[in-house]
Amino acid sequence: MSHAHDNRGRAVLAVLGGVGVASIQDAVMKSFSGLYPAYEAVILRGLSAALVLALWLWISGQWRSLRTPHLALVLARSLIMCSAYFSYIMALAVLPMANAVSIYFTMPFFVAALAGYFLGETVRAHRWLAIIIGFSGVLLMLRPQRGGIEPAALMAFYSAFGYAVSQMMGRHLSRRVHPAIIANWQNTVYLAVALVMAGLVMALGSPETSNKSLAFLTRAWVTPTAFDLALMLFMGVLAGLGIMFFITAYRSAEASFVAPFEYSGMIWALLFGVGLFGDYPDRRMLMGAALIIGAGLFMVWRDQRRPQAATPQATG
Repeated sequence: MSHAHDNRGRAVLAVLGGVGVASIQDAVMKSFSGLYPAYEAVILRGLSAALVLALWLWISGQWRSLRTPHLALVLARSLIMCSAYFSYIMALAVLPMANAVSIYFTMPFFVAALAGYFLGETVRAHRWLAIIIGFSGVLLMLRPQRGGIEPAALMAFYSAFGYAVSQMMGRHLSRRVHPAIIANWQNTVYLAVALVMAGLVMALGSPETSNKSLAFLTRAWVTPTAFDLALMLFMGVLAGLGIMFFITAYRSAEASFVAPFEYSGMIWALLFGVGLFGDYPDRRMLMGAALIIGAGLFMVWRDQRRPQAATPQATG
């Protein structure tokens, strides 16, 4: 990215907006986890998001390019992101928001570690140091107890890995496919997977389970109240806006400048967690989060000395 055309003020506002709407979506999903099935919320979210993303596709003049020659890779990436998203919201059903968000913030470390394999980049010593410190923070937060490691925490951990893999694929795709096309196919895959889940639950029934994550995934369809229906549809609008916010942010300034502002998600997670769900973080959680965020900021700070090309991604 050419620094001559940077607009750092716009980048900051955009990334803070993107993090804000993503955090609102997380809070709404967590509030729904004990009432509705995950696929229902994703279907209704996807329908309203489709309108926002279709408008973006039309404005960008990319309608005729939907049948891109890179469609197989676009769909493969979307499936990986979909699995990561469902894993994340299943983790939210059990974990305090701050814990799930903190574990998700290991995603940049996966990106740094995988860059050598996917992109042929040299993973320098300071990145390995940050990766080790960051994952140490996760181990501190997971802290196996008498019942073993909480499976929901492992799902949050997988979501970070899945998003990291999709980012590596996205760097390759973004040079060949317009982001509006990627985002529209991504939303289509989310909708398709959620519809298949709904069909399976209708055909096979919903199993009796005390596991909150599994119940969120397999609960039978529940007719939403008018207010909850509006919230689910509103999440789709937020999802579409969030994608646009993040793309604007990373197009407006270098990634090493924008990335640290994504950690503002921890503030939202703590506020929503305490204010809406009464989830007060314990000392180990705070220490683990501090290690993860500190390691991430250290990696970004060192990378800033040697700026690298980066591309915006369609997320969530």
